[in-house]
Amino acid sequence: MGYAKRRTGKDGKPRYTAVYLDLRGSERSAGTFSSERAANQAWQKAEVEQRQGRVGDPARGRQTLRKYVERWLPSHVIEPTTREKYTYYLSAHILPVLGGLRMADIFPEHIREWIAWMQREGRSAWTIQYCKSSILNSIFTTALNDQVTYIQPCRGVKIPTVPATPRTIVTPEQFDAIYAALPGADAQLLVETAIETGLRWGELTELRPGDLDLGSRMLTVSRKVIELNREFHPDGRRFLVKGYPKDKEYRRLKLSPQITAKLKAHIQARGLEPGALLFARRAPQPAPLRVITDPGNLGLTTPNEAGRQYRHGTLSAYTAGKCRCEHCRRAFADYRARHRAAAGAVSRPRRVATEDEHIGRNWFRRMVWRPPCAAAGLSDLPRFHDLRHSHASWLLSGGADLQVVKERLGHASIMTTQRYLHTLPEADETAIEAFSRIRNRTSPSTGRGKGRSA
Repeated sequence: MGYAKRRTGKDGKPRYTAVYLDLRGSERSAGTFSSERAANQAWQKAEVEQRQGRVGDPARGRQTLRKYVERWLPSHVIEPTTREKYTYYLSAHILPVLGGLRMADIFPEHIREWIAWMQREGRSAWTIQYCKSSILNSIFTTALNDQVTYIQPCRGVKIPTVPATPRTIVTPEQFDAIYAALPGADAQLLVETAIETGLRWGELTELRPGDLDLGSRMLTVSRKVIELNREFHPDGRRFLVKGYPKDKEYRRLKLSPQITAKLKAHIQARGLEPGALLFARRAPQPAPLRVITDPGNLGLTTPNEAGRQYRHGTLSAYTAGKCRCEHCRRAFADYRARHRAAAGAVSRPRRVATEDEHIGRNWFRRMVWRPPCAAAGLSDLPRFHDLRHSHASWLLSGGADLQVVKERLGHASIMTTQRYLHTLPEADETAIEAFSRIRNRTSPSTGRGKGRSA
C-alpha cells in the first residue's frame, strides 16, 4: 500500500512524494507533486503498472551494456561451444562500439550505427547477422523480460543480405582420388566411415565399438564430442563428451556390409573394448635420432620472386628463399633456440599429448585431410564436413527415399534434406539434353537446320 509523503520545499510550500513498495518490498518514488491528490494518483498508478509487470527499478537501466553482459553471459543457459563463440564475438565486434552505452539509452538507431561501423570495418554479412540476430537479440530479449530496458532495440533493424552459398559436393571420382592419397589405413577407414554414414565430426570421433551391432549392421548415434578452449571446459580440459548428438535425440542407421567388415577387422586388430574410441589419437612413437645433413649436399631452393636460390638447410633458404622443407625449417628452429638461449630465456617445455585420445579437428584438417585433397588435384579444397553433404547427395541421386535420408542424417526439417536434391554435377545433364533436343531439331515446315534459332 502506497502513500503520499509530505515534505516542505525550499520555498516553504508543502510538497508530496508518491511512495509505493516494489516487488522486493523496498520503497520507491513515483514522483513529487504540489498536491496530495496528485501524489496519491501517482502511487496508485505505479502499483497498477507493477501488478501488470510494467515497472522495474529504473536504476538497472543505467548500467552499461558491458556491465550487464558480465552478469548475463555466465548465467545464460547455452551450449559450451556457443558460450565460447559468444565471448569471442562480444569482445571483438560488439562491446568495442556498444559496450559503453547505458542499457536504457540503446535504441534502434544505435544498432543501425553499429551495423554501419561493422560494414566499414569489412566484417562479413554472416558475422553481422550472427552478432545481431543471435547475440544482441538474446541480450536485449532477456533485458526486456527482466525489465532492465523497455524496448527491444534490435527489432525491425535490417541487416545486409547474407547470400546462400552452394554446398560443395564431392563426386565419387573425387572421393576415390582423395581416399588413395590418405596417409594410412586408419585415416582411410575414418574418411570412408564418414562418407558411408554422413556423421558429423563430433559424432564420428566419439564412436565406440559398443555403438555398432555387427550382426544387424546397425549403428547407434547417441553422443558427440566438442573441442573447447580450456577456460570454457567445466574441468579445464580440451574435449567434452555430451550425452546426445546435435539434434538432441538418438538415431540409428544401417551400414553397408563392406564398411561393417572393415570396422569389425579394425576392432579385432586393435583389440578394442566396447567403451574404447573407435577412431583415436594413438600414443606417439619415440622420435628417431635426427641426422644433421651437410647443407652442401642438399642442393638449392627454387628461385624466389627475385630469381635468387639458396642452399637448403640454411637460414637464408627459410627467410629469403621462403622454403619450408624439413631441413630449412630445422635450420630456422635451431637458430631461434640459440637466439633465445643467448638472451637468457628459459627453454620452452616440449608440448606433449594429453591423456584424452580424441582427435583434434584442426590437426586432422591440416595434417590429414587437406594434403590428400590437394594431391587429388582439386582446385577448391572441400571441407571434411562436405563429406556429410556428399553422403546425402549420393543417397538422393541413387533413388533413396527423402524421409529415410532425413532420419538417417538427423535433420529437424525435411526442407533441409530437400536441399541436397540434384546437387551432383551431372544432375543437370537431363535438363541440358532436353533443351538441346528442342533447340537443335530440324523443322520440316520451315527447313531450318540444327543450331539455328527462331
